[in-house]
Amino acid sequence: MDRTARRLLKETRVHGSDRFPLAVYQFDYPAGQHVLDTHWHPEAEFFRVTAGEVLIQADTEFFPVRAGEMVYFDGGDIQAGYALGDAGCSFEAIVLDLGFLAGGSFDAVQEQALLPLLQKKRTFPRVLRPDSASERRMVAWIGEACRAARSEQPGYETAVKGYLYLALAELQASGLGTDRSGSAGGADSVKVERLKKVIGYIQDNFHRPVRIEELASLIPMSEGQFCRFFKAMTGKTPIEYVNAYRVRQAAELIRSTDRKLSDIALDTGFDNLSYFSKVFRQETGDTPSGFRKKKPSA
Repeated sequence: MDRTARRLLKETRVHGSDRFPLAVYQFDYPAGQHVLDTHWHPEAEFFRVTAGEVLIQADTEFFPVRAGEMVYFDGGDIQAGYALGDAGCSFEAIVLDLGFLAGGSFDAVQEQALLPLLQKKRTFPRVLRPDSASERRMVAWIGEACRAARSEQPGYETAVKGYLYLALAELQASGLGTDRSGSAGGADSVKVERLKKVIGYIQDNFHRPVRIEELASLIPMSEGQFCRFFKAMTGKTPIEYVNAYRVRQAAELIRSTDRKLSDIALDTGFDNLSYFSKVFRQETGDTPSGFRKKKPSA
């Protein structure tokens, strides 16, 4: 998958379909790149690092995750990640609507396993590391679910669901379930909700000039307070973040259409083609025209 096909914020992308609300993604990133730009979505996500090391943000927490380790994001969590070290990183992610695991009736599985997961009363540990046999088995089952989903062989939907149930059964048996049902309270919750509000506003208005003053007024904060808050929560200044978001939209248009680069620049909020090219190169390592030349032919 193309490196610059980043996630949207709050994501409008549909993960899977109504009948199979699950999708698997694989990415490779050079050193120093944003692996996950700050975003959130209502679906749960398993994020497994397959090579290198990633600094992960989950709401207001920051922690490193190394190859072989897996992060679990509950639906609604703020997410971000940055490649650490000199070698870059690779990862795979499986994003799913947990309702996918529900059956047609309220049985023992839903009562004892799925409902506590949905309520975050017994959810997966934030990070699964190969420190215990139970964690290794959970990581292995999720890995098998990813492989089955990518294969799209006949019956893969059944296999994916089965592997996810095995991981959930291991969570029950291990006693490693984490209660995060109360983690949404307090000052951290206020910060997360404020950031979500700003992110949504940027997503709706990136195609036009966006001033720091209007972003700060959403919270509300002074411009100075807002810039410090935003940098602490995302690792970028508001302007850097808006430009990075615009570049992601532009990259998708370049990848999926044959429209003029000047038109794409204007439609994604850049009124200067030279500045558009400069920011695009900073974010992707390539110029817009160079990126287009690398686009796979139909």
